[in-house]
Amino acid sequence: MNYKITTHSEEETIELAENFESEKFPNMIICLDGDLGSGKTLFTKGIAASLGIEENITSPTFTIVKEYEGELPLYHMDVYRLDGNTDGVGIEEYFHKGGVVVIEWANMIKDILPEERLDIKIKTMGENKRLLIITPYGKKYEELCEAVL
Repeated sequence: MNYKITTHSEEETIELAENFESEKFPNMIICLDGDLGSGKTLFTKGIAASLGIEENITSPTFTIVKEYEGELPLYHMDVYRLDGNTDGVGIEEYFHKGGVVVIEWANMIKDILPEERLDIKIKTMGENKRLLIITPYGKKYEELCEAVL
């Protein structure tokens, strides 16, 4: 089942992310996809804020993974530069480290993603308007969507 949510400002997009994070659990996996500038990192900023992380959140384009300490650790990944080749990167290890994992450009590493996860496709509909297509995989993520949406 897909959920479709439209946000009309950066603040609404951040608020939606914060709502998801209010129902957080260890080893939560959020997979973000969307064009450049669609709001993937902005969504991650909302998650970080809800975890009590005050650091400036930027896309980890060149480092692949940035780690932040909060209520739960946040592991923010940008896998675009990997071009599907995850050999030796150790991405799968983060899925079991007890934190929240947010993966930008997750469609590029679909082969290694856990079966249970939350997929969010972000489509630009205007300057600040976004359509978020949210697909939960697994009971925990279905319950998460029911609680938040």
